[in-house]
Amino acid sequence: MPEAEMAGGPLKGNALVLAATKASVSGERLPDLADRAQEHLTSRLPEYARTYECVYEDEAEAVFLAEEGHWADLGEEMALEEREWQALRRAHAEHLKQLGGELDRRAEFESALELREPVVIGKNSA
Repeated sequence: MPEAEMAGGPLKGNALVLAATKASVSGERLPDLADRAQEHLTSRLPEYARTYECVYEDEAEAVFLAEEGHWADLGEEMALEEREWQALRRAHAEHLKQLGGELDRRAEFESALELREPVVIGKNSA
C-alpha cells in the first residue's frame, strides 16, 4: 500500500500507537479517526496556510500550530466524542514530537506544545 493510502494519513504509525495507549480510543479505531480528520482538514489546507504558523512542510504534509482549544473545535465540527478528538490531538502532538527528533528541533517543538496545538495536514498527491 503506498504511503499516501496508509491508514492515519500523514501521521506516523508510532504517533498513532502512542496516542492510542494514552487515550480511551482503541488502536484499531484511531487510524480511522485520523483518516476522517484528514478528509476534513485536507480541503482546508489553504485556510490553515493563511491563518496559522507552519512549522514544517514537505511534499507530503504541512504541520501548523493552532491556538489551544483548536482540537475541541474540530471535534465539535466533526461530531466527535471528547475522547476521540483528544486522541487525535495526542496523535498530532506525538507526530510533531517525533518530527522534532528527526529534524533536531525537539526542544523547539516541545516548547510550542505548551501553548499551541499541532495540526498535521497531508497533501493530496493525486
